[in-house]
Amino acid sequence: MALAWNEIKDRALAFSREWANAESENAEAKHFWVDFFDVFGISPRRIGSFEQKIKKLDGRGYIDWLWKGNLLIEHKSRGYDLDRAYRQAIDYFPGLKEHELPRFVLVSDFARFRLYDMIEGTHSEFLLKELYKNVKLFWFIAGYQPQKISPQSPVNAKAVQRMAKLHDRLKQIGYTGHALEVYLVRLLFCLFAEDTGIFERTQFTEFIEQQTREDGNDLAPQLAQLFDVLNTPETARLKNLDDTLSRFPYINGKLFEERLPFASFDRDMRAALLYCCAIDWSGISPAIFGSLFQNIMD
Repeated sequence: MALAWNEIKDRALAFSREWANAESENAEAKHFWVDFFDVFGISPRRIGSFEQKIKKLDGRGYIDWLWKGNLLIEHKSRGYDLDRAYRQAIDYFPGLKEHELPRFVLVSDFARFRLYDMIEGTHSEFLLKELYKNVKLFWFIAGYQPQKISPQSPVNAKAVQRMAKLHDRLKQIGYTGHALEVYLVRLLFCLFAEDTGIFERTQFTEFIEQQTREDGNDLAPQLAQLFDVLNTPETARLKNLDDTLSRFPYINGKLFEERLPFASFDRDMRAALLYCCAIDWSGISPAIFGSLFQNIMD
């Protein structure tokens, strides 16, 4: 049975006082999170795992704590850049299976908490001493029913909503109309292609991870070059083309034929696209792209 919110608030106040002076990630992090979950009457080992081993594109790593499908925690020493901690957390996504992708990402340096909702595309930040005011953000830990999204759905709601966020952001900056529609369909094709054998496995993901900056500033020109390569037969391509581009196959047809104006991306938009890359699109038929795209545009 879930604890009453008033009791959780009292526990949060005690937790904040107990850990007010903690600083070292290595020495104290695990005990910190055991006590954090105890605020909600939960054992972290019962629902998740510390030091979850993960395969990354650039090697192997360890997630500080993972509750598959729900929450990923990245913990740092006091004063660490939380933006950087969040980027590190996002880098784990390609190594997770679809049903393991967390809805929430929580980063902390003892003194601060930042909770990201990967479905809503929002985040909340507060100080350790303010935890008691923000405990309801952690309703999914407290024992209330999480808003689960079925990983069995062929048109995965996580991917649809993240693409919708990209659509909205591009529209906000003035990338609209026909160009926006074609651009999103191209991205959807690339997501589908690397999970169904059209591209090499994770080829599109690795292109974004390795060939674009984390701040997203060069993502649009890199995608423009990729779209041009996809529209060019292998025999007609530049002979000194970088291997990361030359390995992409020629896509016959008109999808990549039209010259589109450059889009523009930022850090969050790049992260949203990488989140979509982590979804398994192999269960999605090409015929369903039309309805999927309609959902994004509505």
